[in-house]
Parts: sequence; C-alpha cells; structure tokens
Amino acid sequence: MPARERYPHLPKAVEYAHIGWDFFILTLVVINLALLLFDSLFLIGPINQGIANLTPGFHTFYDDVIHSRFITIDLVFVSFFIADVLLGWSIAIAERRYHRWFFYPFVHWYDVLGCIPLAGFRLLRILRVVSLINRLHRLGLVDVTHWYIYQSAAKYYDILLEELSDRIALRLLGNVQEQIRASDSLTERVIERVIMPRKSQLISEIAQRLESTIGKAYQHNRQSIMVAISDLVSRTLRESPEIQRLNRLPMGQQATSAMEASLSGVAQRLVDELLLGIHSEEFRQLVERTADSGFDTWLTVDEGSNRVTEQVLYDVLEMLKDQVRHQGWKDRYE
Repeated sequence: MPARERYPHLPKAVEYAHIGWDFFILTLVVINLALLLFDSLFLIGPINQGIANLTPGFHTFYDDVIHSRFITIDLVFVSFFIADVLLGWSIAIAERRYHRWFFYPFVHWYDVLGCIPLAGFRLLRILRVVSLINRLHRLGLVDVTHWYIYQSAAKYYDILLEELSDRIALRLLGNVQEQIRASDSLTERVIERVIMPRKSQLISEIAQRLESTIGKAYQHNRQSIMVAISDLVSRTLRESPEIQRLNRLPMGQQATSAMEASLSGVAQRLVDELLLGIHSEEFRQLVERTADSGFDTWLTVDEGSNRVTEQVLYDVLEMLKDQVRHQGWKDRYE
C-alpha cells in the first residue's frame, strides 16, 4: 500500500459523518460509565438503603431489571464498542489513512483496550473525546491551540523535551571527550581517514581561494598599488647617485623624468600582468604543485601537535556543553 499522509483530505460530508458517529459513541461511553458508577454506588449498603427509602419503586425496578442483568447490559455496550473499532478500522483501510493497514489498533489503542469489560480498561473509553476534539480541530470548528489546557500542556511538554534532549546531548558530548582523552593517535587517524582521502580536493580549494582572494584584493586596491609603485620608482631614482650626477648634466632633468616615467610604466605593467595572470591555468597549476609538495610536511604530526589538536577538540566540545546547559525554555517562558 503506498504511503499517504496521516489525515487525507476527505469531503466535508464524510468528515461530518465521522463527527456524528463519534458523538454517538461518546454518548454511549458517557451512559456506560454513568451506569458503571451508579451500579458501583448501588452496591454500597448505606447508599442502597437510602435509595430504597427515598424511591422504593425505582429501587425495585433498578434491582430487578438493571442490576441483576448488569453484565448482559454492559456486554451490549461492549458490542457497540467492538463494532466501532472494526468499523473504524475498515474505514481507515478504505481511506488509506495510515501507512499500513494494521496500524489502526496501535494508533487507537485506547478504543481497543476500552472494549475489555474490566473496571480499569473501561475508563479508557472516555479518551474517545480526544479523537473527536482532534477531528473538530482539523475541520476548523474549534481551535484547541487557544485553550489554556492545551497551551499549558504544550509548554510543559516543550520544557520536558528540552531537558531530556539536553541531558542526552551532555552525556554524548562527555563520552566523546573521554574518548578524545583516552585516544593516543587521534590526530593521526583524523589525517589518515579524513584529510588524506580528500587531499586533491583540499589542494584545489586552497588554489581557488588564493586566486579569488588575491584577485579581489588587487581589483579593489589597484589604483593605490599603482601610485605606490610610482612613488617607489621616483624615490629610488632620486636617491641613486648616478641619477643625481645625471641631473647636473645639460638636459639631465628631462632625461631623468623620461626615465622615471618609463620605469614606472614598466613596473606598473609588470605588476598588472602578474596579478591579472593569477586567473590563468598556469598559475593555478603552480599553486597546486606548491601546495602538494608541502602538504605532507604540513601534516607531519608530533607529540606537541597531537596534544594541541586534542585540546582544541576537547575545548570545542566543552563550549558546546556550556551552550547545551543553557536552559533556553527560561528565555521563552519567563
């Protein structure tokens, strides 16, 4: 049977028929429980005598017609409840309400157990009102989310669930910390099982990020870099003794200025070509070869690096534990 949603969209007429049947069964449940309660009180001597004194005719009628046949009468109610379970099961199969045909008695366990004619199970029949309210809520006839009892139950359920999940998370994180402390080769195993199988991907990612970082930085600061190169060439030429002697010759100033402009242009063009060339395939291959040659050396593990790695992991888990210990429900409800 294909998987369907928990509550398929049914025609309104079908939904109202379900509601009418639920009200009928709920009425039988109320009558049955009222009879159970009254019959239990009828067995108490003082109450029995009081009824006989106040209404002797009713006492005789109840004793002869109902009390003496109470088991038979209760079995009539039980037959209605069994028929209700079988009918509801059949309808659930026809509507494909659940993922499997045999899910119905497990979902409606209170109806199934309520068919058992024992005092402890009879009270479960009143839980039928839960499915009725749920159906009314789905049809929009009532909105249980605005009820005080629903909001209170949802609040404490949320608190309970958060506290339980926090305790479980703290236990798991504590166990992981103990494993880290007890391990002698955690860093080696991380490198061997996590990093080395992804070596080529990591090297490619390093090259791509380096290319992107340098390219963006150069594009944003190109004008400042060109000005700095021009200033550097000018300062270098001014401080050069050969250029100073050249300035004292006839036409020396013009020659020096032309040389300065030419050298600045060459330097700027050289830097421009170099940095714009980082997007080329040759540059990426160069970076990847350089990273590959130093990758194994970078991953070399000694006792100190092993302790540092374990301590970092331990402190990260401790930080997570501190975060889990924070009771978030207090921020929501206080």
